[in-house]
Amino acid sequence: MIDIELLKYPIGKFLKPEHISEQNLKEASAYLRLFPQYLEETVKEFAEEQLNTPYRPGGWTVGEVIHHLSDSHMNALTRFKLALTEDNPTIKPYDEAAWAQMPDYALPIDISLTLIAGIHLKWAVILESMTPSDFQKTYFHPESQISVPLSEVTLMYQWHSQHHLAHIQHLMIREKW
Repeated sequence: MIDIELLKYPIGKFLKPEHISEQNLKEASAYLRLFPQYLEETVKEFAEEQLNTPYRPGGWTVGEVIHHLSDSHMNALTRFKLALTEDNPTIKPYDEAAWAQMPDYALPIDISLTLIAGIHLKWAVILESMTPSDFQKTYFHPESQISVPLSEVTLMYQWHSQHHLAHIQHLMIREKW
């Protein structure tokens, strides 16, 4: 029997800690700096058939997950920069499922892997230069109607990176790749 929740959330859902320490932020920043390497190492030997395999029934293919990561993290970097340069800016939500239907999701994954590497390098430089007060800056998310501090967003995107990498890694284990 397939546990669809485990396939959807192989590392569990994101849980915001009660207190976010400087150590939490350093660890998340370090992970975000290294994530492109982890992702590329994981998929570098994948054949086209593997890239076109969904990580779960009804889920995205490995290739679509990689393209999603570049889109999502590109938006996250932009939101970070907005929050650091404006007072609680309202961010623009987007329809991830609709973006996954765009023709660029048919491009080779190398395009998105290169984008992810560049996005994460820029993001890491910003994260590593941020002060504790910078991490308290916020942006307003109109769908959830809350202001989100960058400290929480940092941990959320560490989770997001680990979450999607686990999708691919668990698929590899199940398929014995």
